[in-house]
Amino acid sequence: MNIALPARDGAAAGDVHPYAALTPDVVLDALASVGLYGDGRLTALSSYENRVYQIHLEEPHAGHAVVVAKFYRPGRWSAAQILEEHSFSTELMAAEITVIGPLVLHGTTLHDFGGFAFSVSPSRGGRAPELDDFEVLEWIGRFLARIHTVGAARPFIARPSLDVQGFAIEPRDWLLAHDMIPLDVQGAWAEACENAISLIANHDTLTLDSGQKSLKIRLHGDCHPGNILWTPADRPGGGPHFVDLDDARMGPAVQDLWMLLSGDRRQRTTQLGALLEGYEQFRAFDRRELALIEPLRTLRLIHYSAWLARRWDDPIFPINFPWFGTSDYWRGQLDTLNEQIEAMQDEPLICG
Repeated sequence: MNIALPARDGAAAGDVHPYAALTPDVVLDALASVGLYGDGRLTALSSYENRVYQIHLEEPHAGHAVVVAKFYRPGRWSAAQILEEHSFSTELMAAEITVIGPLVLHGTTLHDFGGFAFSVSPSRGGRAPELDDFEVLEWIGRFLARIHTVGAARPFIARPSLDVQGFAIEPRDWLLAHDMIPLDVQGAWAEACENAISLIANHDTLTLDSGQKSLKIRLHGDCHPGNILWTPADRPGGGPHFVDLDDARMGPAVQDLWMLLSGDRRQRTTQLGALLEGYEQFRAFDRRELALIEPLRTLRLIHYSAWLARRWDDPIFPINFPWFGTSDYWRGQLDTLNEQIEAMQDEPLICG
């Protein structure tokens, strides 16, 4: 049985979600407000956090006949934080790294229409990379190293860091305060969460302070296979193209590597070796960060449940995540959390 999930913070149950006002006409009018005119072909792309649409133009703009309009979730990021993400994309593109960043329209990359902040980017085709191909992994590793070289040049000022407070303690406290977890699981989950947080917080390398400077850099932040578009190597501009820097933040470099690993320990070690083979052609990798893989996976696990709960008033969440909030869901989370506690106490992956 689903537990009762509250409306978003500050909203009464039954309130209409802001995205309800984002009709196709509003999307096209927003595009027209920056001088781009759709020909009527509009497709909603897969995105839960924001609303993203592929739009065919009546006339190409700067050689682009198809664009992608991204409408940011109200209240998530400030304008300064969004613009800092856009600036990072611009730096990466200037370094000839294949990142798909927003277009400059009317002198800026961030626009406002009907109460929505939005940006417009070129549309780029591609498929998910074949991560069982070590040449593909090595290629991705080279580009991640180049992204991180740019990311290490200076810090984010407005955007947050990846840390225990923001990704574990605060989400844990919010879930408990809002009675998100069924009573038959709540006590065991809270205890496991506390044990996991203690292990992470006591992990000396999580902040990677060398005594002189932190080794946290600007990251993609959410570098899973779905955010890499792959085009065949025999085509112009072939290879990986990185999209969606919406979660860009300060953190350790390994954050952009571990989500590309899957399978058993042997498989993950082999995949990691291929990634680092490419990565270290362009940038040194601190092997201390390998000990962060399981703590980072645990942070993502805890944060994910709170992310789902906080978005539950958005109609697409109950539709796409109908299992969320059940006792079975939370028992599964408890089992996975206990597995992560064990994994964090195992020896980290060793590569080279």
